[in-house]
Amino acid sequence: MSNLSYHSSSSVSEQNHTTIQADKKILRTKIRQQRQALTDLQQKKASTNFCRQFKQSKLLLKHQHIALYLGNDGELNPQPLIKKLWKQKKHAYLPVIHPLHQNRLCFCLVTPKSKFSKNKFGILEPDFKYSKVFPRKNLSLVLMPLVAFDNAGNRMGMGGGFYDRSFAYKAKLKHSRPKLIGLAHAFQEQELLPIAKWDIPLDGVLTDLKFHQFKVV
Repeated sequence: MSNLSYHSSSSVSEQNHTTIQADKKILRTKIRQQRQALTDLQQKKASTNFCRQFKQSKLLLKHQHIALYLGNDGELNPQPLIKKLWKQKKHAYLPVIHPLHQNRLCFCLVTPKSKFSKNKFGILEPDFKYSKVFPRKNLSLVLMPLVAFDNAGNRMGMGGGFYDRSFAYKAKLKHSRPKLIGLAHAFQEQELLPIAKWDIPLDGVLTDLKFHQFKVV
């Protein structure tokens, strides 16, 4: 785990907001560099180990409508899981930057016939014009990318806030769907992360080595 440590709080004051954002930027850069330094063989092994951890977690037995993502920037890549979901008659969904609601995601059903296009970040996603959008509140499980996490279930993403905005309703409706599971390489775990009032906590984190479960999933 990183030697960087933070004092966790339920909200961020205006006074220390700038300092925390600067600390986040430093940590984000450091971990992204670690991820990007992984070889293709290391990434493939991590993805294989993740799939094994996912199977052992029993999440596949409990959930039918599962959203995941296509790995980018050295992220732990769950893409091989898509074919496994199809084989077991599960429904797989991928995030798409919403064309109407700024900085929010919608989730589109992905099938063997899905058409893809690159978004503004150069990441492949289902082509919105040819895809079926599924209500995010009807998803049962979302596997989310992250840059860092801690053992309190706090998540630090890339800084765009797409997932936090998309699932902001869960801050008040704590038992609502979907369950949120972060995916990460084991080295992305940190001792403590700063949190803001708009950060949505995770129900668990799956790494290539372990399933960290914070709530019933």
